Amino acid sequence: MERERWGLERALSAYLAGVCAVRDVSARFAPDDWVLASPCPDWRAVDVAGHLRCLADNHHEYLDDAPDSRLARLYEQTGAGELIRTIDRQNAAELAALPDAAGPELVAAFADTATRYAERLPEVWERVHHRRGGASFTVGSFAAVACTEWHLHAWDLAQAAGHDYRPDDPEALLVAWSVGRSYLPVTVRDPWRAVLVASGRSPRRTPAASPAGTGAVG
Repeated sequence: MERERWGLERALSAYLAGVCAVRDVSARFAPDDWVLASPCPDWRAVDVAGHLRCLADNHHEYLDDAPDSRLARLYEQTGAGELIRTIDRQNAAELAALPDAAGPELVAAFADTATRYAERLPEVWERVHHRRGGASFTVGSFAAVACTEWHLHAWDLAQAAGHDYRPDDPEALLVAWSVGRSYLPVTVRDPWRAVLVASGRSPRRTPAASPAGTGAVG
């Protein structure tokens, strides 16, 4: 049922809105804001921007190599808990290897790469992206994962700078979460709060600018 609600048109709209959200939220940053703590443990705002750049690059790689990408192999070989821990380790390693760059440069690179990924989606929407537990998941299903990543990290960036963020179409984000991350169930009625909680974030967190290392964890 949820997959029927996650069609190409709605997905592209929500996905590109997430890209724009990251760009718009970060455009409000003062230069010193990039070193502020984000809700992501041990990550400053600039680290979130670097992570976004890495993710966008990876998504092209996963699509190029589908359905036998390194991510697909990871999905097939690990359970949900170990999958999350393995991806966390991968994220940390990729971020550490990323050349030093300013936050605005990282966001610009992310936005360009993520937008090019969206341009590829119409032709490959129904292609198998990866397999998990004997089931096949399409490129469209993985686009739901990417979509939620963009909006969640827009929230992270906003929180780091002492602001809040809520998507214009939170219901689309809830559908995307249910399609892409059904192994992490939602437990809250409000659609955006539900996605925040399911992702391990605290929607009750009070935005407050603080030095890296002292911010609340998500």
